[in-house]
Amino acid sequence: MSNEKLLRSRLKLILMMVAILSPIVISSILHRTNFRPDHTVNYGELLEVRPLQGTGTNLQDNTIFRDRQLKGVWNLLIVDSGNCEGYCQEKLYTMRQVRLAQNVDKDKVQRIWLINDNAKPNQEITDKYKGTRLVLAEGSDLLKEFPFVDRQEDHIYVVDPMGNLMMRYPKNADPKKMIDDLKRLLKLSHLDH
Repeated sequence: MSNEKLLRSRLKLILMMVAILSPIVISSILHRTNFRPDHTVNYGELLEVRPLQGTGTNLQDNTIFRDRQLKGVWNLLIVDSGNCEGYCQEKLYTMRQVRLAQNVDKDKVQRIWLINDNAKPNQEITDKYKGTRLVLAEGSDLLKEFPFVDRQEDHIYVVDPMGNLMMRYPKNADPKKMIDDLKRLLKLSHLDH
C-alpha cells in the first residue's frame, strides 16, 4: 500500500472518530460549564416547582379549599381583591379564553381566583366568569406561597395536575403565547398517561 493511500485511510478514520466523538465532547463541555440557553420554549416564567399546601374557603359552598382540589387538572390561578376592578377582570377574561382555546382539552384546565381580602365578588362578575373557582384566602398561608415581582395581583399562575406551583405569567401577558404554553403542557401530560 502506498503512503498516499495509507495517509487517506488514516485521515478518513480520524474524521470518522471526530464525527462520532464530537457530540459527546461538546455535551460534556456544556454540562461542566453549566450552560443554559437564553431562549426557552415556554413563554411563562418557570418557578421552583413546589406543592401548594395552604388552605382557603370555597366561596360557593363554604367548604375548606385544600391542595387535593388542584390535582388531576392544570390550574390557572390569580390572586386579587373580591372587588375585582380593571386588571382583575382582564385576568379573569384571559384565563377563560386561554382555557376555551384548548378545545377538547378544556376540561383538563381549571380556573381559580384566590380572593385576598374580605370583599365578596358581585353577582355580575361571578355570572360572567362562571366556572371559576372562588376561594376566600385572606390571611391564609396559601397566599404566601405565590412569589411575585412587584405585586401578586400582577400575575397569572400555573399549577400542575399534582398540585405544584410551577409557572407565572407577567402583567398583561400575551394570551396567544399563554395558549401555546398550555397546549404544550397538556400535550406533554398526555404522554405521561
